Amino acid sequence: MAEVVALVDYGAGNLHSVANALKAAGCERVTLTSDPEVVRAADRVILPGVGSFKACAEGLRAVPHMVAAMEERVFVGGAPFLGICVGMQLLATTGVEHGDTPGLGWIPGEVRLIERTDPAIKVPHMGWNDVQTAPHAPLVEPGEAYFLHSYHFAPDDGRHVLAMTDHGGGLVAAVGRDNLVGVQFHPEKSQAYGLALLERFLEWRP
Repeated sequence: MAEVVALVDYGAGNLHSVANALKAAGCERVTLTSDPEVVRAADRVILPGVGSFKACAEGLRAVPHMVAAMEERVFVGGAPFLGICVGMQLLATTGVEHGDTPGLGWIPGEVRLIERTDPAIKVPHMGWNDVQTAPHAPLVEPGEAYFLHSYHFAPDDGRHVLAMTDHGGGLVAAVGRDNLVGVQFHPEKSQAYGLALLERFLEWRP
């Protein structure tokens, strides 16, 4: 039987584009869901996110029992997890956009505003940019991906950094540990590079 991929719907994601990209990557059973029981039973879990850290964090916590279901499935059940854009940022301890807001705390760190070190550097960081990977990085490979963000994840532990990009200085492009990976870029907008990452996620056995 084909694996079920739960795409968490909490009102703050590019859901249909991500679902279509997953299908293009070979996923036979992608389920858009706000039902924690579906997440508890899923083989893989994806948390998308578009908008502010604060709005996404509050939206996720507003879905009854969803955070607990995700933690149970990912940490107890060991299901592979992928966070996308703000879904990746929510793995942090705190985000400072519109005031300090607690994240999930799965990967300790802070989500903070991209600093302009050069007047020529524009914020938000928008468009195609290189992804440079750490030697130990699962799923993420060197290439070029599509980014759209004004805030960036600064992990407390550099060992959680899987990939970097350069936008007037280094910015974290991917984080991870154990069966968790989060990417700042949008795989669903990154054409062949993004589809290849999703294909690897669907086959990943951490």
